[in-house]
Amino acid sequence: MTRHPVLLSGLLAALLVVTTPAAQAQDTAKASRFYEDALQRYEKRDIAGAIIQLKNALQADKTQLPVHVLLGKALLADSQPAAAEFELGEALRLGVNRAEVAVALAMALDAQGKQPDMLDDPRLQPAGLPPFIQTQLLLERSLAQSDLGDGKAALASVMAARALDPGDANTWVAEVPLRIRSRQFAEAMAAADQALKLAPDNGEALYQKASIHHANGQIAQALAGHDQALKAEPRHAEAHLARAGLLVDLNRDAEALAEVNKLQALRPNDPRGAYLRAVLAERAGDASAAKASLKKITGLLDPVPIEYIRYRTQLLMLNGLAHYSLGEPEKSKPFLEMAARQRPGSPLVKLLAQIALAEPNVNRAIDLLDGYVKAQPGDSQALLMLASAYMSQGRHARAVQLMQDALKARDSADYRTALGLSLLQSGQAPMAEEQLAKAYKADPKQTYAGLALITVYLRDKQIAKAQAVADTLARTNPNNATVLMVQAYAKTQARDYAGGRAGYERALKLDPSQLEAKLGLARIDAVSGNFEAAGTRLKTALKDDERNTALLFELALLHELWGRDDEALKWLESSASASGPRETRANFALVAWHLRKGKPARAVEAAKVLLSKLPDDVEALQAYAAAQLANGDTAGARSTLTNAARRAAFDAPRLVEVARQQVIAQDLKGAAYTLEKALNGSPNNPAAIGMMSSVELAQGNIAQAERRARQVVEASPKSALGYNLLAEVATRRGQNAAALDALRKAHDIEKSSLTLVRLMRTQAAQGSQKAAIESGEAWLLKNPADAAVRGTMAELLVRSRDFAAARRQYEAILKDSPTDAGALNNLANVLIELKDPGAVDIAERALKTDPRNPVLLDTAGWASHRAGRADRALQLMRDARLRAPDNPDIRYHLAAVLAQAGRKAEARDELTAALRTGATFATAADARQLLSTLN
Repeated sequence: MTRHPVLLSGLLAALLVVTTPAAQAQDTAKASRFYEDALQRYEKRDIAGAIIQLKNALQADKTQLPVHVLLGKALLADSQPAAAEFELGEALRLGVNRAEVAVALAMALDAQGKQPDMLDDPRLQPAGLPPFIQTQLLLERSLAQSDLGDGKAALASVMAARALDPGDANTWVAEVPLRIRSRQFAEAMAAADQALKLAPDNGEALYQKASIHHANGQIAQALAGHDQALKAEPRHAEAHLARAGLLVDLNRDAEALAEVNKLQALRPNDPRGAYLRAVLAERAGDASAAKASLKKITGLLDPVPIEYIRYRTQLLMLNGLAHYSLGEPEKSKPFLEMAARQRPGSPLVKLLAQIALAEPNVNRAIDLLDGYVKAQPGDSQALLMLASAYMSQGRHARAVQLMQDALKARDSADYRTALGLSLLQSGQAPMAEEQLAKAYKADPKQTYAGLALITVYLRDKQIAKAQAVADTLARTNPNNATVLMVQAYAKTQARDYAGGRAGYERALKLDPSQLEAKLGLARIDAVSGNFEAAGTRLKTALKDDERNTALLFELALLHELWGRDDEALKWLESSASASGPRETRANFALVAWHLRKGKPARAVEAAKVLLSKLPDDVEALQAYAAAQLANGDTAGARSTLTNAARRAAFDAPRLVEVARQQVIAQDLKGAAYTLEKALNGSPNNPAAIGMMSSVELAQGNIAQAERRARQVVEASPKSALGYNLLAEVATRRGQNAAALDALRKAHDIEKSSLTLVRLMRTQAAQGSQKAAIESGEAWLLKNPADAAVRGTMAELLVRSRDFAAARRQYEAILKDSPTDAGALNNLANVLIELKDPGAVDIAERALKTDPRNPVLLDTAGWASHRAGRADRALQLMRDARLRAPDNPDIRYHLAAVLAQAGRKAEARDELTAALRTGATFATAADARQLLSTLN
């Protein structure tokens, strides 16, 4: 019974299957017990005890997803942000849904001074998260943006958070300091008043309102405001600090000292309190006490990694000034430099640059001045200093567009070859092919043009053309190792492996350093199934160049083909890391890998790196859009695809692919625009016409969709596409007989499992379940190994609750493909319905193929629950819930397991969350019934 589609290659799954020993099961049970105890300690705020138990749990089983999540949150509460980041990252790596850890991870990064990382991290983008999580995350992002000096972005984040929940006082409190920094005091006061209207006793809101008075020079009101804040929240350290600072400014030193004492009682290691004490000591003429306080500042801040405070300008200045006052200029410089970077318009930058030039440290001076000039472009002194620094390094103007300018003056095959190679390197293959073909035609001696042209032809699957050029080049260049190697490559693409091997070996005899020939031989070994030989050949070559991207990439391909995914990813990441700014093959492959393996956040991260190399490339934009869609960022994907459509010129096949992604992003208007552009360039392109028909149908323009569908039938009468489109039109009009007739014609023209499955599903949807099953049975008599049709048959049987017959179909699929995760999962669900105890073993077999898949975890957990295996059920259901918190069926299943374990409050929370969506789901009635018993 399929609740969610589960797809996995049978061969790959077979390679991933391992046997879990009994000891491992015992460790898992022990880890689960430690976790449950830790959870209770954490709820009672026994953070230290919770951390100990969670670490005990990890000692027993490092794969426990809930343990990593809770440990990350506990470490954050214990002021261990770096350790918290690691554990939360581990949870994400193991597959936790990012909604579960996004806010905690953002706080951990912020506490370490990693604000840019936090803002750029694809895992911490608000899009795709539940609204209440988005609100919290947006406020964290606002703090980071403010730290980075981007007040406009910070305010926008606050407003976005408020739009999600206007009644949240925190969104109004967060606005106040942003308005103060922009000296928008009226707006700041309005925000503070609104916060206090929503939460009259909010200590932070009272403190922020007092800060407005302070910024306006209204000292009496500020002091009174801080008093109110401290009355509402006596342990509000910032209010104590602000009050002490005001008293120092008023020369009320005795009162100020008393306030500093209160602050240091709350926060004995706050360097700001030490600074105020140093000021008061200096005023009192106590130099030794002042020096002691300054040393306390440096003692507190020096051990802290500077990255943790790099966006805390006040702390940087405190430590820099403290070291300077203590006569330690070399120690003060890094802190003062970092403080200056926070304020790029400050004249302090010029002073630091002069010091750097005097050392001499020209690179450092350039870095400082470059940022300063951007902030102060009219500063002639800084410009002269920067020019002097550049001249001292001999850096001159760059050359631009040499070949284009040369061709304007004189047409030349040499110029066209160079231009074609340049275009090829920049990823503009169609334009490159045009220039290379012109160059080779004008001068057949243009060997480089011919070699590059072969590459382009092979890329476009024009094998015959490639071989023709390769053979011509080989005849005229019999002793050219590169030409022989390219000819060998063309032969392998034509599946002439013997000829390819011979060609590569001849090339290596002429030039033993030919890397492509070595790669070619390794590929032939791999295609022949000799993985060990291929791996040995590649690793031997890698010894001479450990960062060779081609070798690293080939090792990744080899290990994936070999079925060794972990090693494949390692080699692929190494290849991408070693790639230069113009090398993008590994970057494209890394995006595709993460999407294929269900890691959308990592796919977005990889796609951003790719786009930094190819910001205007259509394929790169498509890869980024695919990652955005997988990550739930539909709005971002739409924008990216609009850009891709603009840059795709009139390349009809590419535009159709862009439109297909726009449909997935639910941007029908954008898809229609893209397809119209494709049809302007290629009016009779069947794929574009067919796609446009589907889009128009989705937009409700049925008549126009039908017209285009008939146009496809007329242009491609031997294709099923047109009839499938006509079936869609008929279905939309409620013309059931016409829809079936069109689908029968499609199947007659193209007898495939795809056309049959469409016919069967339509028959069943129209109430002809028996006819659909008969169609499937007739097909399977001739095609017994067709898993797609057999799987559809099983689904239809499940809908009719004929579980015994469905079981036979799934077992038949598994006979041919014993590790088919979808079939295993569906069979387990059928066995659960049949109350067959074998459901547990089948579900566990499915889970071994993909241990992080929440659907498989849910099935295995539910099967264990129904079999009375409470500990295993709870462990699996918690894991599934963390990976898919938006799945209400999973939350109901977890609630049922929790209720049975006596954790009624937690069960109520899960049921409430499941039912909160208002959406209907398979187990909604069961969820409501269970909730009624818990209330």
